[in-house]
Amino acid sequence: MPPLSQVQPKQPASRITSAAQAIEVAQQLAQEFRSGAARRDRDRELPVAPLRALFASGLGAITVPKEYGGADVSTAVLTQVIAIISEADAAIGQVPQNHFYALEVLRLNGSPAQQQRLYQEVLAGVHLGNALAEFSSAAAHHRSTSITPEGDGWQLNGQKFYATGALFADRIPTAARGSDGKEQLVFVPRHHPGVTVTDDWSGFGQRTTGSGTVLFTGVSVDAADSIPFQSAFERPTRLGPFAQILHAAIEQGIARAAFNDMLNFINTRARPWPDAGVEHAGQDPLTIDRVGQLAPRLQAGDALLADAAEAVDAARHQANETTVAAASIAVATVKAWTTERALEASNLLFELSGTRSALREHNLDRHWRNARTHTLHDPVRWKYPVIGNYVLNGVLPPRRGTL
Repeated sequence: MPPLSQVQPKQPASRITSAAQAIEVAQQLAQEFRSGAARRDRDRELPVAPLRALFASGLGAITVPKEYGGADVSTAVLTQVIAIISEADAAIGQVPQNHFYALEVLRLNGSPAQQQRLYQEVLAGVHLGNALAEFSSAAAHHRSTSITPEGDGWQLNGQKFYATGALFADRIPTAARGSDGKEQLVFVPRHHPGVTVTDDWSGFGQRTTGSGTVLFTGVSVDAADSIPFQSAFERPTRLGPFAQILHAAIEQGIARAAFNDMLNFINTRARPWPDAGVEHAGQDPLTIDRVGQLAPRLQAGDALLADAAEAVDAARHQANETTVAAASIAVATVKAWTTERALEASNLLFELSGTRSALREHNLDRHWRNARTHTLHDPVRWKYPVIGNYVLNGVLPPRRGTL
């Protein structure tokens, strides 16, 4: 058998031991990330150093169970962390989403030996990327990438796209279909022979997420690095809503960033509307009205995130068809809400601040571009019919990573 793969982090990580510490560290990092966010987006400067700082801070290990040395924070705390980082820089906020998703698969389906080894790596600062989506598959949840027996071990072959975070990661959890037709999640070392990560992501928003292509060509895989994946959806688990609530938190962060930058721009740079009869744009009654409409909607997003997080954790502690369905619907609801609020806030920024806000020196149009790009991730047009069918007819939602 090939030797067990061991991955070392780029730099050692601190240890976070409580929810309060996690929030405090996130806020401190957000202050650092915010100052360079406009420049990084404008120049497509990949956030290599900020992401190293994030995983060295210990934030990457806050969902590791306590019995393995982690803080095991609630989903409510995790969504707050993601929203805080995303408000500072939405691209950086999106990258850890797949990291925490892979850790949840490990918690649900990993063997005790796999959990012990991989959790210790993460506690040490290892960053998990992802390689899930494929262009060649017939549907978003279908995979053609394969893991097959080869000699004393296994071999991985396939091509992935939209592999957010893989470019920066230490391991790349990869969805692959085994010879039995069942999907596995393979925790592939990033720099293993046969692994090629190409920085070819060219989206006009979320420009620095590193969401490019990953090619696996005859990659030797340790059996101990492969974890059952498909079975997490064949039985009731919270995996789907857990994944999706983190996307909702990213969008809530984008909405807050657009709203706060809009307020700052109006108060410092914007001119009042013609014939408004005021000296300052912030005194214009129409501007006050539009701001007043959006502010409580953003607060509602925080409340919906908290409610959905509670449902997601209820589905962890008592996983059955009823609790998992309730979590999926609660998360679909908040994801639909944050989608609309992120777009509304970034649209309102243009409406009230004018096109000057998009000048190179300000680059505030990045909020609209980020919102428009990220809200197409598992779009809400998939969610409204599921919510309606559940409310109207009591039909339970399907169990998958997009709900």
